[in-house]
Amino acid sequence: MPDDSIRRELVRGEVREMSPAGKRHGKTGMRVALRLAAYVEAAGLGEVYGPDTGFRLFADPDTVRVPDVSFVTRAHAAEVGEIDGFIPGTPDLAIEVISPTDRYSEVDEKVSEYLEAGTRMVVVVNPRRRVATVYRSPRDIVLLTENDTLDGGDVVPGWSLPLRELFPQS
Repeated sequence: MPDDSIRRELVRGEVREMSPAGKRHGKTGMRVALRLAAYVEAAGLGEVYGPDTGFRLFADPDTVRVPDVSFVTRAHAAEVGEIDGFIPGTPDLAIEVISPTDRYSEVDEKVSEYLEAGTRMVVVVNPRRRVATVYRSPRDIVLLTENDTLDGGDVVPGWSLPLRELFPQS
């Protein structure tokens, strides 16, 4: 894919351009990333990546997805090593923040691909509805409201985030 600062994903060999994030989307994604990264670094659990890191989920045809926030365990990161290209395989945790330009069918497609490829936990944050949906499998799905707390379970042990911190009062 070209290196021209336009965000793209590769889905079954087809290049898809992604619209730039708006204010609410960017702010929400950054809030999650900062809190997750601070915890992961302090606990020495692995690496957290922002919205410019591609994961090559499948090959032939290639599928490269770019989560808004992602986490890879220390062991998984060591297996990959220091590389310049897309990370082969999946993140252990993928977080997608829905923006006004996202189609729900495309978000569902991403969630399915992450899970099929082996991502252990996918979180979809919807700032407009002030909810987050946690997927551990196609059947293990939990909807959280702004009054609930997101936790990392066995993927990011000990990490939690009260959703009200993502959705402050206007």
